[in-house]
Amino acid sequence: MKLLIGIVNSDDANELLNEMNKLSFQATKLSTSGGFLKTGNVTFLVGVEEERVDELISVFESCCSRRTQMVPTAPPFIGEGFLSAAPVEITIGGATIFILDIEKFLKL
Repeated sequence: MKLLIGIVNSDDANELLNEMNKLSFQATKLSTSGGFLKTGNVTFLVGVEEERVDELISVFESCCSRRTQMVPTAPPFIGEGFLSAAPVEITIGGATIFILDIEKFLKL
């Protein structure tokens, strides 16, 4: 048994959860926020049999797309005025996945 921890953009979470349910994957959904952009993410905890891990990763790949977004940068303070800073294009979305071995699984 494995524990898959998947962190995805909030925009992708509902479609991902629907697809996991269709394939009988049971997940716990946690609302989280990223440390860099401080935007909404969703973290899924999924207990999965070892032989179905690749199938679950494929579901994440099909539902969690990468895209770019313009993010304003904080203008630096110089003397009595501010210099304007141009926005920066960053990549968001996709999924960050951790897969852990589970020593014991109990459902009480």
